[in-house]
Amino acid sequence: MAKITVKNTEIVFYKKDQEDYISLTDIAKIRDAENPSQIISLWLRTYSTIEYIGLWEMLNNPNFKPHIYEGFKNESAKPHFWMSPQKWICETNAIGMTSKAGRYGGGTYAHSDIAFKFAAWISAEFELYLVTEFKRLKIEEQKTLGWSAKRELAKINYHIHTDAIKHNLIPAELTARQTSIIYANEADVLNVALFGITAKDWRESNPDLKGNIRDYATINELICLSNMENLNAVFINEGLPQRERLIKLNRIAIQQMQVLTEVEGRKMLK
Repeated sequence: MAKITVKNTEIVFYKKDQEDYISLTDIAKIRDAENPSQIISLWLRTYSTIEYIGLWEMLNNPNFKPHIYEGFKNESAKPHFWMSPQKWICETNAIGMTSKAGRYGGGTYAHSDIAFKFAAWISAEFELYLVTEFKRLKIEEQKTLGWSAKRELAKINYHIHTDAIKHNLIPAELTARQTSIIYANEADVLNVALFGITAKDWRESNPDLKGNIRDYATINELICLSNMENLNAVFINEGLPQRERLIKLNRIAIQQMQVLTEVEGRKMLK
């Protein structure tokens, strides 16, 4: 559970299957703090509400019961019609609305699509503030995700440079023939060290694919390649001949890819 404050009112929400569910109970308290459930039921009894939440379920819920929904929609045009969240959820098998018990955090929740619709019914002004606050929240979440991604990359590089390597499985060790060839450019030195093939050979083997070999590399291979580029520059400055650099880079590629695979397998990036 999390909270946001909208016009001095705390609104609880939570995530379910990566979707936001917002407390209708908290929103309804703006209209009637003592009887929010009655406010929600008043909203649910209108034809436009039943039509909207029914259409939402048909678009998002394969287990929704449309024949029950059609009956409710027809009934909602009559003055005696009454609907509660529990009745809607139970009889139609709805997922866009949920009901939670408990003194703290209990009440009726709805998917943000539906919650924003309810907020508009309560107050156009409040809906605008609520949507604006959620937009701000999403921007903050994206910033946090970006920072997390940078941290994960730093973790990967840390493991690459500190883990002891006991297996040399990925990629394949180069043959004597591969290490004896003089390659025309440094890009191919890296390609052969990591992928075991030059860019030209890859294009000839994959005539139907667009781009180059690196366009089809995995994220782990790209991370490894970036590190190898830096190391190769150091080796060149040290005056190491190409054949010696190629052998060293191939061994490094094997070690680094093994570490990345082990890290991924152990789910160490938390």
